[in-house]
Amino acid sequence: MSDIIPKTEWIKKWTDNGVGWIQLSHENKLNPLSAAFILAIKDAAQKFDNDPSIGCIVLIGSDKAFAAGADLKEMVKLNYASVSESRYIENGWLDIPKIQTPMIAGVKGYALGGGCELAMMCDFIIAKDDAKFGQPEINIGAIPGAGGTQRLTRSIGKSKAMYYVLTGDMISSEEAENCGLVAKVFKGEEFDLSLKKIAIKIANQSKPLAKLAKQAVNVAYETTLEEGVRSERALFYSTFALDDHVEGMEAFSEKRKPAWKNK
Repeated sequence: MSDIIPKTEWIKKWTDNGVGWIQLSHENKLNPLSAAFILAIKDAAQKFDNDPSIGCIVLIGSDKAFAAGADLKEMVKLNYASVSESRYIENGWLDIPKIQTPMIAGVKGYALGGGCELAMMCDFIIAKDDAKFGQPEINIGAIPGAGGTQRLTRSIGKSKAMYYVLTGDMISSEEAENCGLVAKVFKGEEFDLSLKKIAIKIANQSKPLAKLAKQAVNVAYETTLEEGVRSERALFYSTFALDDHVEGMEAFSEKRKPAWKNK
């Protein structure tokens, strides 16, 4: 699928206080995820990831939906040969979890199918109280294909994940927070302000320390406890080589706010 041109016109980007904002802005407010749309999202995230002034990336959708699933008009034309030979799911989708800068999914409305998978690729999810999550692929003759069965199981456990994948039922924001899929839920107008505050707080941390912390947590998500502790210890030792380690320690002892050098 190397000939696909990213749909950059469906992406809005801006920066604010060290935060890179990416809004999914498809002409369809449900933000159906086509191959070209995913490539545009991936490209926008990578550009912010390579920007030294950005300390946090936030991915948001419309008021109606973060993304309500794949673009079925595109998928219905595909068969086994075309999806496997074109590496349909691999293009773009596999690159988003590789972003090193902390990345938040801010979810209003529906995050279903590929939309739920995209949200779970971010480091954590902040949801509005009207948000609904789910992997309803079984209802349309498919199963999750972009990590849904894997990330959902790691987030909420086998029993609940199996239930939602096999029934296709939606997960309310309250249930999503209770079972660990979502980090925080905010009501009404609190959502936008709270999401912005959280993103700015992360962006104002030491950038190299935040990336190391993200890496350490991701190891816990992906491997055994023994290997995770070993990796964490190595990453911890590496922080002693940073100027920001010295600054953080000195600021604490002097009872002042750190002036991070980001190196």
